[in-house]
Amino acid sequence: MEETYKDRTSLVKGAKDIAKEVKRQAVKKVNKAVDKAQDGYTQRSYNRFQDEEDDDDYYVQGGNYGVEVNDDEGSSEATEGHDEDDEIYEGEYQGIPNMGQGKDGMVALGQPMRDEYKDRHELETERKADEEELAQQYELIIQECGHGRFQWALFFVLGMALMADGVEVFVVGFVLPSAETDMCIPNSGSGWLGDIVYLGMMVGAFFWGGLADKVGRRQSLLICMSVNGFFAFLSSFVQGYGFFLFCRLFSGFGIGGAVPTVFSYFSEVLAREKRGEHLSWLCMFWMIGGIYASAMAWAIIPHYGWSFSMGSAYQFHSWRVFVIVCALPCVSSVVALTFMPESPRFLLEVGKHDEAWMILKQIHDTNMRARGQPEKVFTVNRIKTPKQIDELIEIESDTGTWYRRCFVRIRTELYGIWLTFMRCFNYPVKDNTIKLTAVWFTLSFGYYGLSVWFPDVIKHLQSDEYASRVKHFHNEEVSHFVFNFTLENQIHSNGEYINDRFIMMKFKSVTFEDSLFKNCVFEDITSLNTYFRNCTFVNTTFYNTDFEQYKFVNSELINCTFFHIRTGCQISFDDDYSAYWIYFVNFLGTLAVLPGNIVSALLMDRIGRLTMLGGSMVLSGISCFFLWFGTSESMMIGMLCLYNGLTISAWNSLDVITVELYPTDRRATGFGFLNALCKAAAVLGNLIFGSLVGITKAIPILLASTVLVCGGLVGLRLPDTRTQVLM
Repeated sequence: MEETYKDRTSLVKGAKDIAKEVKRQAVKKVNKAVDKAQDGYTQRSYNRFQDEEDDDDYYVQGGNYGVEVNDDEGSSEATEGHDEDDEIYEGEYQGIPNMGQGKDGMVALGQPMRDEYKDRHELETERKADEEELAQQYELIIQECGHGRFQWALFFVLGMALMADGVEVFVVGFVLPSAETDMCIPNSGSGWLGDIVYLGMMVGAFFWGGLADKVGRRQSLLICMSVNGFFAFLSSFVQGYGFFLFCRLFSGFGIGGAVPTVFSYFSEVLAREKRGEHLSWLCMFWMIGGIYASAMAWAIIPHYGWSFSMGSAYQFHSWRVFVIVCALPCVSSVVALTFMPESPRFLLEVGKHDEAWMILKQIHDTNMRARGQPEKVFTVNRIKTPKQIDELIEIESDTGTWYRRCFVRIRTELYGIWLTFMRCFNYPVKDNTIKLTAVWFTLSFGYYGLSVWFPDVIKHLQSDEYASRVKHFHNEEVSHFVFNFTLENQIHSNGEYINDRFIMMKFKSVTFEDSLFKNCVFEDITSLNTYFRNCTFVNTTFYNTDFEQYKFVNSELINCTFFHIRTGCQISFDDDYSAYWIYFVNFLGTLAVLPGNIVSALLMDRIGRLTMLGGSMVLSGISCFFLWFGTSESMMIGMLCLYNGLTISAWNSLDVITVELYPTDRRATGFGFLNALCKAAAVLGNLIFGSLVGITKAIPILLASTVLVCGGLVGLRLPDTRTQVLM
């Protein structure tokens, strides 16, 4: 009896296994047939879109957006026999019937497999096919929308954001000498200001670029520019050097997202034949930002009278006014961005069909009205949206508190940015990412390294000339004399000053060595780079001076009295033309890129991106050898202008190539990573080239020339994107 029961159990189990296997094979065959039929249907639908013969298979709007379609109006072969009671979701492609829902998860005959029964590889394959179809269709739609008033309005709005990035790069170098003096920064800490800004821009470029692929180009750009404007404005009022560094760090963090987001945003509203030229014109705003910063520094910083103080604790000098003025382009871009829509290409990528359709219609209608053709109708009814793959996120059950929810949200977004970044190293963009990394690093290292080296060499030449004109005075004996004039660039050794009065004077680069001051009076004194070394003061009175303790080096003060000593560092540009000279040099160097900008914009789509990139970098490397002949200030300025004019074409073409080589779902992330790498190379170049100023010319020339030529040769190996649609 027991054996009979066991046999019967085994039989039942075997029958169940056979039934399961038959069922699995049947479902597999049905799915294959459905996939084949759906592929044929998709191809026929796309052909009908290309020929514009049948609008019934697209997302039907009934001529007006937001109006639902009458179910009785026509039917396609794909929807024939479809139940009228089936639910039609807004934005869903009505030409494909809803997924059938069989009992117990079974797939209904004649219906495609539901997404939950497909593995991730199948879903990604379908999404890739959808993206390729969208790329072709989107190019046709942008061509129908035309190029006109909308693109030009967005051009100027995004140009202001790019201008703010150019200002941020230049403002650091311009305020650095004044900020160091105003805040009494020692030489050991003076280099932190320049490096901290680049560090913030490096982190910001990666973060905001990744965020632009998650939340949208416009939203990311609005937030990052707001962060930059707030901390830039705040930095002009802070007094402590540590807090000033903190503000400039976050100001750089904010502006770091401008370049990757701006180029990704603008490229997605341009047709293929317009993209290279107009992205190159957009690059001109970075040059305008440099010119603006140089002109404002030239006009504001040297004017010491543009300042006020509240006691000795709060000083507001002219360089702080300059910082406020430099924040104006950022504020202007934030205000203007609030009136611009999101990138329609991004909205389609994330499945927001309706919003994207409305924006594309807005672009079309705006351009047609500007052309005097308001009656022209936007004929697109349905746009392909890629299959959306849900990301499963595990959230703990005890995330009830707000700070835990915020932490989970931030962690999730950062993890999503990291996953998008890692996809930049997947096939088929992996090789392009590696080549672009080499080109971005070499161009940034050579450009920023020499850009810092040029002004430092000019200042070194000026310092040598200034030091050669120093006046020496030995064994002076002056008594009962009133000094009421300026002493500049002098060294006094072994002097004796008895019963002398120093009243309303300015000491500039004056050093007293081994001297005696007896029964003297110092009143209303302003000093700059003035020191007393190994001096003796006897019965001397100091009233309203800025002679702090550090200015008395190994000196002895006997029975001396100090009244109203001014603390803090004093800034004075009176009779100081070196500041004007440095600003003028940067102004000329920035203006020199104007011809290169014009040439690159006009020839970008004619000779190609790769030819311009490789040729510009190779020519820039060759031009470095002319630095051997730079023995004077005027010759170095000429070399600086030549170098900047040649490299700008490489920068413009590299920006265009980068946005065209990455697909939409990782375009801003890839650009942000490369821009972050650019800032890291800039810091490295500043450190290496800056340490060689006044030592040798051979190493900077050979190093810059080598990296530029090698980067140009790698750039020639990139794929040509001139004839490709924006993937």
